[in-house]
Amino acid sequence: MTGGVEIDVDRIAAAVLARPHVTGLHGGRFGEIATYLPGRRVHGVRIRFDEITVGVVGRYPATVREISDDVRTVVAALPGVGGRAVHVHVADLIIHTHGSAEGIKP
Repeated sequence: MTGGVEIDVDRIAAAVLARPHVTGLHGGRFGEIATYLPGRRVHGVRIRFDEITVGVVGRYPATVREISDDVRTVVAALPGVGGRAVHVHVADLIIHTHGSAEGIKP
């Protein structure tokens, strides 16, 4: 839980990681997408009073729009989130070939 906000950040992270088009959480270029808890930090989920930001690494061939819509829908449905804007940052897409993961190079 984040102070003053009745939202379980671990529940959000678990729900996002369970999505088929998501391979991982991403903290943003400078680690700015994170929630600080006593003794630890949850990368990839930032909760503010009126908004939630989730950073993810997606799984190709899903599009950025498909990934962001899916993540936004699942987060918005969680208890305590109601009414907050949900922003999704898709930091990268991963291609799975022959059982291994490989990032897309520009």
